[in-house]
Amino acid sequence: METRQALLVDAFAAEPMTGNPAGVVPEAEGLTDDQLQAIANELGASETAFVLPSEDADRRLRYFTPEREVDLCGHATVAAHAALFERGALAAEQCTFETARGVLDAEVKPDGTVWMEQGEADIREVDLPLADVADALGADVATLRDVGADLPLSVGDTGFPWLLVPINYFEHLSGLDPDPAAIEACCEAADAMGLYAFTFDTISGESTLHGRAFAPLAGIAEDPVTGTAAGACGAYVRRYGALDDTIEQVVVEQGHFLDRPGTVRVDTDGTEAWVGGRAVTTLDGSLTVPDAEDDDGIIEI
Repeated sequence: METRQALLVDAFAAEPMTGNPAGVVPEAEGLTDDQLQAIANELGASETAFVLPSEDADRRLRYFTPEREVDLCGHATVAAHAALFERGALAAEQCTFETARGVLDAEVKPDGTVWMEQGEADIREVDLPLADVADALGADVATLRDVGADLPLSVGDTGFPWLLVPINYFEHLSGLDPDPAAIEACCEAADAMGLYAFTFDTISGESTLHGRAFAPLAGIAEDPVTGTAAGACGAYVRRYGALDDTIEQVVVEQGHFLDRPGTVRVDTDGTEAWVGGRAVTTLDGSLTVPDAEDDDGIIEI
């Protein structure tokens, strides 16, 4: 058996144990898919990013939840680049990274802020009964209907398809009582992987939106701070003209209901999206990986 460095990095946060924790394995070359999946399961973060060599970009990133591989993850991308920058393996510069969604651009600022390209936002309206979605969230349907005329239920996809659900007021977003099985059913009906409920009613005066992300199909009951959802939602509200013209950058706050507050910044013209944020390493250790043919699992960290 061999050991690999494994990190837990809190993304979209400036302080440890806030934001969204992601696993990061800075040197994952030579590991099999089964080993990658086992490591992600052992680390237990909603997603783990594995850094690999690439012939087409500066590096390749693969992303695994504890249950499956996904094409792209915003907070794990920010976490991986921030961790590499923190360790001197990456300079403050523009760079590229290869994903299952293609080669994307990133930029690391001198203060450690990481910006990542999410590319084109695929946004499509879906025909789902508002009552079904409201029931899945444990909300009064009126809280959705108030804003539904101007912002129809849609799926936004910048690497992970989210069913985007506008809620009228913060108190109603706060009071949601989600039913995971019903959310799964809504997501399956909409061909989405998760549901992102949001409101323009925010805690911080700097923020544009407050969101909550539920993705039981990916094994995530509620995600603290979600880059793909923030990027897709930012493009969605921009495309439908729901933002004041003076708002140049969409600032999304999330995670407060899980005691892990964080902030995602979104630059979008309604068609393409970039997301940015800070990250802090909270755990840096060595992980013992079983041999590829060994089914006994990871034995220590």
